Amino acid sequence: MQEQKYSIKQWAKNDRPREKLLSKGSASLSDSELLAILISTGSREKSAIDLAKDILRLGKDNLNELGKLTVKDLMAVKGIGEAKAIIIIAAMEMGRRRQASLNLIKPIIASSSEVANYLQNLLKDHHHEVFAVLFLNRANKINHFEIISQGGMTGTVADPRVILKKALQENAVSLILCHNHPSGSLKPSKADEDLTTKIKAAALLLDIKVLDHIIVSEEGYYSFADEGLL
Repeated sequence: MQEQKYSIKQWAKNDRPREKLLSKGSASLSDSELLAILISTGSREKSAIDLAKDILRLGKDNLNELGKLTVKDLMAVKGIGEAKAIIIIAAMEMGRRRQASLNLIKPIIASSSEVANYLQNLLKDHHHEVFAVLFLNRANKINHFEIISQGGMTGTVADPRVILKKALQENAVSLILCHNHPSGSLKPSKADEDLTTKIKAAALLLDIKVLDHIIVSEEGYYSFADEGLL
């Protein structure tokens, strides 16, 4: 006998995700129930909960893997259109940013490991290489974070003029350059070293100091400053 599917509205009130969140708090909800709230409505064939379970399976039932999926990946799930996929991607990005900010408890930069933690959370789900910059004020507090350029699996190019223009706009007195290595390798390339030297020299003309260049991957991080390359 084929199992009958029920819409969420037919469930007992205390079992509906929205009502359950209101009465018991968000921590009481399963991952699929939280996703169902984001999805909002089901399809003709499946409830929002069923669609949420399909999405979690696509992400190997792991939220870290789910965070790596693209809009196109999510739309491969029958019943998930572009609008629902965008909502899920946006929610995952909010969670990523919150985690990054929690890992940087002190707003003042004190060590390369502290910065690396912050950057790993922001950049960990990028499958391609990105080059980003932290813009700091006189108190070594982060004024702004921005991805300057994006490349392929093996590299990206950053324009020093774009970086310095942004530094002036943000009233930054120092910079921390950063990029990720999707391959996992943390060894800087000759191009990485040349670019760092070029940006450092250009920044000095504007009395802006490059404090570090940090490479991050899932394996860890590499600090130019710690290694004596600045």
